[in-house]
Amino acid sequence: MGKKRKHSETAAVAVPKKDEAAPERPARTLLGWKDKSEVNGDDSQVKDVELDDSPIFRNKEKVLVTCSRRINFRYRHLMLNVVSLLPHCKKDNKVESKESKGATLNELVELKNCSSCLFFECRKGKDLYLWMAKCPNGPSVKFLVSAVHTMEELKLTGNHLKGSRPILTFSTNFEKDAHWRLLKEMLLQIFETPKDHRKAKPFHDHVFVFSIADDHIWFRNYQIDVPHNETDKLPRGGLEQMNLVEVGPRFCLNPIKIFGGSFGGPTLYANPFYVSPNQVRALEKRKKSGKFAKKVKAKTRRKMHEMSNPLEPDEFADMWKE
Repeated sequence: MGKKRKHSETAAVAVPKKDEAAPERPARTLLGWKDKSEVNGDDSQVKDVELDDSPIFRNKEKVLVTCSRRINFRYRHLMLNVVSLLPHCKKDNKVESKESKGATLNELVELKNCSSCLFFECRKGKDLYLWMAKCPNGPSVKFLVSAVHTMEELKLTGNHLKGSRPILTFSTNFEKDAHWRLLKEMLLQIFETPKDHRKAKPFHDHVFVFSIADDHIWFRNYQIDVPHNETDKLPRGGLEQMNLVEVGPRFCLNPIKIFGGSFGGPTLYANPFYVSPNQVRALEKRKKSGKFAKKVKAKTRRKMHEMSNPLEPDEFADMWKE
């Protein structure tokens, strides 16, 4: 059998290993990668640079767009038009319209890594409601959508590039009350395409117009028409000669309630002038039932009049019967 080596001999023979660690990567910032010279320099200089350079705000807004089951085809086309206008949105499968839809939608927003949600809810195959929510902490707004006209049925002459960034314009009425200012901020965050988004084009060629009339928000989409011929080419800043051509779609939003949370929570605002479509249909039925009641009353009045004023017997009535 061989003899075992003593521990002192092994310690003397052992060779120190080389450092096999990977080289250190340069520090990463919002503006890119820093050079090693900047990183390996004096710590005091690096700290002074970090204090002087303020962090740049990056808009990472992403919107989840979905709808409820049993939605009408016109409302589904409207949802697809909105999806085509928002390059920073993600479309998902239909969600069942139940009381627990808020928890389901919040979970979907979290799974899709989004920060906002547009939920088109159809009731009775006739009424369309739009939920606009900031997830997961709120606030959220419920709208009644009316006066819907999709791009397919309008067939307007306007045409802008898909994925380009829009210019958002708001009427001066949005500054008169607190709830209109809140709605303006939510519309601005959801419909504004983030700068340098991977699916967005880096220029503006259309305008989103939000205007208030009769306590309703009216939406329009216009293309900015600029002549590009050498003879008619506009100088920089020549806004007077630019034209707006409507593209579509069109719809009207009637705010119902503003909630403090996402798809629920405390009520921050309730529209006192809102009348539900069910009440409108009930009034129309009552008017129709009133017409029938008038006919019945007129018939009974005529019978009473005939009974109170009988005709005199005709002496020639039985002449030709014999």
